[in-house]
Amino acid sequence: MKKILLFLASVCALFCGYAFNENASLPDGRDLKVLDEPAYTIQYPSTWQLDQSGQLGTTFILFSLIESKQDAFRENVNLLIQDLAGKNIDLDQYAEISEEQIKTMITNSKLIESKREKKNSSEYHKIIFSGDQSALHLMFEQYYWVINEKAYALTFTTEQNKFESLKETGEKILNSFMLKK
Repeated sequence: MKKILLFLASVCALFCGYAFNENASLPDGRDLKVLDEPAYTIQYPSTWQLDQSGQLGTTFILFSLIESKQDAFRENVNLLIQDLAGKNIDLDQYAEISEEQIKTMITNSKLIESKREKKNSSEYHKIIFSGDQSALHLMFEQYYWVINEKAYALTFTTEQNKFESLKETGEKILNSFMLKK
């Protein structure tokens, strides 16, 4: 089977662009923007930067602001949409392939959680893992959907030591994602 590249662009997208704002803080969820596209919608804090340039194969990347001059990483959420037409891959297979790729493509990877979730009438697979990229120790939370021969991989990425403090914000963004049927 032809190798399916699921999350490499998600990982690569981590190193794009920096912006410094001394007043940046985590939003409390009251001031949100909405990205409303024909296939999906997602909400994100108004302090985050939207990039729809398609860099590294992403559909969009949402970047947090840099918290200080010492902050070396911008937390982000990004979406990859992959055409699976004719490949006969369901959500179980997609998650299995993704787990294998995590093991082989992410240095010092550790799978923390892999489970099926259901929100409203939509079923998706949730994976949380850690790994190293250059000198950065990162955490990834990914949601996968396979619908109408398309795979949607939505990824929240942060530094490992910030994951717990930023998890609520990241999951609010991830959980706001809605596919339109």
